[in-house]
Amino acid sequence: MPPLLRRVIAEPRAVLGGAIMLFVLFIALAAPYLAPHDPAEQDLLRTLLPPAWLRGGDWAFPLGTDSLGRCTLSQLLFGARVAMTVAVAAAAGASLVGSSLALIGGYFGGAIDWLISRAVDVWMSFPPVVLSLIFMVGFGAGLGNVILAIIIVDWTRFCRIVRSEVLAVARRDYVPAARLVGFSHLQVIVKEILPAVTPLLLTLISIEMGIAVIVEAILSFVGLSVEPNVPAWGVMIADARQYMYQAEWGLILPVLGIFVTVLGANLLGDGLRRSLDPRLVRRLAVAA
Repeated sequence: MPPLLRRVIAEPRAVLGGAIMLFVLFIALAAPYLAPHDPAEQDLLRTLLPPAWLRGGDWAFPLGTDSLGRCTLSQLLFGARVAMTVAVAAAAGASLVGSSLALIGGYFGGAIDWLISRAVDVWMSFPPVVLSLIFMVGFGAGLGNVILAIIIVDWTRFCRIVRSEVLAVARRDYVPAARLVGFSHLQVIVKEILPAVTPLLLTLISIEMGIAVIVEAILSFVGLSVEPNVPAWGVMIADARQYMYQAEWGLILPVLGIFVTVLGANLLGDGLRRSLDPRLVRRLAVAA
């Protein structure tokens, strides 16, 4: 087993966070097979049913129904598809844009680095959630537009943090040595600098997945995310808040889904940082 993988497996946070994220990913992919009903199917004779184990519940709807008689479990499962699609695609896109600019600016320095850094400073002066709302008003509803809005807003997070790491790595002896033996700038960046910043990048991607889930839930809560006929956790919360005193489970369950997913992403990110960051690994080893 590779040493890096052995360190990751030995870190409880990484294992627990990875298990949670794999579980959410599994139910997202298997939603069409696990869901007992079509999430959009309405049964107006069975509205606001409680979970099946409570009085008045029906095992045909294990987690109850909403105000339109739609199966809550089916909506939760299909809502996980929206959450994970946004989390994976937005985190990948933001990391690609932000880390690419960070590698270019941190490696070449000078005017290029100054321009990228000033662009990051200006962009980060806007509140990210407000900026996402503004973009969604302009783009219109749609899963692809949600992903694009998150990428446009959150690439700066990757750029600023990864750039600092690139600056530190670029000062190490093996980077100018690679240039002396004939490596091109692209080869130095790809073969020498990128592997050194990859542990940090993996950590940031994990954390960004949790952030993307929260942003998507906020956007869908205010009606600026997916189309009305697409089940999403934020839409479920928006619908259930009107009946929170009669059917509190309709509000609690999607909130719990968001909480568990974000917790898994944060645990995975923290675990990867503790197991892959060489400096932190050395500090933990000395402390032990």
